[in-house]
Amino acid sequence: MATNLTYFLAWGFLDPRNNFIGRRPPATEEQIVNQLLPRNLSDTVPLWERWWNWLVGIVTRWDWGVSPVGQSVNEEVSYRIWVSAELVLGATILATLIGIGLGVFTASRQYKFADRLGQAVSIIAMNVPIVVAAFAVVMLGIGINDAAGTRIFFVTGSSSTGVTGFFPILIDTLQHLALPTIALVLVQYASIHFLQRSLLLDNISADYVRTARAKGLTKPQAIRRHALRTSLIPVATQVAFTIPTVFTGAVISEKIFGWNGMGSYFLDTIANNDIHGTVAIAAFGALLTAIGALLADIAVVILDPRVRVS
Repeated sequence: MATNLTYFLAWGFLDPRNNFIGRRPPATEEQIVNQLLPRNLSDTVPLWERWWNWLVGIVTRWDWGVSPVGQSVNEEVSYRIWVSAELVLGATILATLIGIGLGVFTASRQYKFADRLGQAVSIIAMNVPIVVAAFAVVMLGIGINDAAGTRIFFVTGSSSTGVTGFFPILIDTLQHLALPTIALVLVQYASIHFLQRSLLLDNISADYVRTARAKGLTKPQAIRRHALRTSLIPVATQVAFTIPTVFTGAVISEKIFGWNGMGSYFLDTIANNDIHGTVAIAAFGALLTAIGALLADIAVVILDPRVRVS
């Protein structure tokens, strides 16, 4: 339903004809129609017929169509999915681990110096725009390269051309991944830190934790065995539902670091009036939302023994 609704909305806001307006020499009406008609993008065909042809192509051939200039949506999406996954999955995992670890560390030292310092740093990180963080990391990488007298970090691009062999490719990938990963972690971890800290503080004072302490467990043991498991449930749910945003929302990061992933593709489809590409991205986001919901349920089952019993 979401994908089909997006198809009709896209036709209401995007016009593939705009890709041919302003050309020199100007394209005639016949030339425009001859370009768009084979691609199922001509408004001379009724909308319901365009929709039916598009839907049949997906159901029977898994063909999501082409752009107004003839680019295959299947090829673009299949390539860019892995580019985005390479960029954002590692950053999301690191940000989650750092946020949870810092939340547990500061909550167990409430109002002490470590807690105050951790909160101050996270507040600053939370309020730093991704543009500022990305450019700061870029300048840092350039400074390190200049100081070392060799290229340790790559500022733009996801890979270098002409690199062969497993270990050379691995090293090259890490050199390209380092800076954008650091930038994304800086702007992502703080919200997880504050959420984990707040939830853990609520559970530390709960009756079942005090009972565990009364039975002889130390405070770290009571936190690790009881309070942490309960407080992790909302955090895991939040992280699971950020998967669609992580894949399709890293627009600025991909543009700054020159990664041709789903975020930059989303901007390109809007700018180029690419209806089929826009709908494919919406469908991909809907699929990731369903996967996120499933992962959230699995996390709750793993973390909450009451759910397993029921």
